[in-house]
Amino acid sequence: MSDTPIEHSYVPYSHAPRTCVIESKSGKFYSGVRIENISYPLTIPAVQAACAICLSEGDIPSKLYLNDHDYEQLDFWQKEFDLELIYRAELPTDNAEDLFKTDPQIDASVKLKGLLQRAVVPNSDFPVSALLFTQNGYFEGVNIEVSDWTRGLCAERVTFAKAITAGITEFERLEIHTRKGQVSSPCGACRQVITEFMPINKLILHHADHTTSEHFMNDLLPFNFTSDSLRK
Repeated sequence: MSDTPIEHSYVPYSHAPRTCVIESKSGKFYSGVRIENISYPLTIPAVQAACAICLSEGDIPSKLYLNDHDYEQLDFWQKEFDLELIYRAELPTDNAEDLFKTDPQIDASVKLKGLLQRAVVPNSDFPVSALLFTQNGYFEGVNIEVSDWTRGLCAERVTFAKAITAGITEFERLEIHTRKGQVSSPCGACRQVITEFMPINKLILHHADHTTSEHFMNDLLPFNFTSDSLRK
């Protein structure tokens, strides 16, 4: 990969890129970058992205590699997992796990059901899984909950965190599944984030009753918030 993860930051509004790396208790490395949203409060800070990515892979954050002290949500995640903070000019991004999947024979329904086992849902007991497809493969995601409800990430946003950290921003479709509830459908916050990257793409929803439905993103969030004046 020719670019470094910090260059993969999606920061069209602030132009202030951030990246970090989590080392898990199993010794694996997971990068995260800042991912902004036109609705600013939905921005995913680099530390939140890295921790959520690590947790979604069934791992536990242990060490956090940073290149300065100016990171959003740093205090929360450090306390949540008793992280050891390591400051370096050069982060160990080359050691990060490659989370891009290229199985051409994937059965999305089977994969989504299996992924539910990795969901971290101590608060809601409502596991959700998602697959974000590109032209050549896909990224997996599950919902992540932590002690502060406002710091968790939905399965859909975890897939975008993985993809954008990997430098991929062109997507074909998103597939979502929940084991419980009447219908599998992205929440309002996820719809705003999805619209940022794939406003006219297809979503395939795998429902708890084993049925599926297909929708286009612009139908799920009509009149979504947008404004050219917010881009610097």
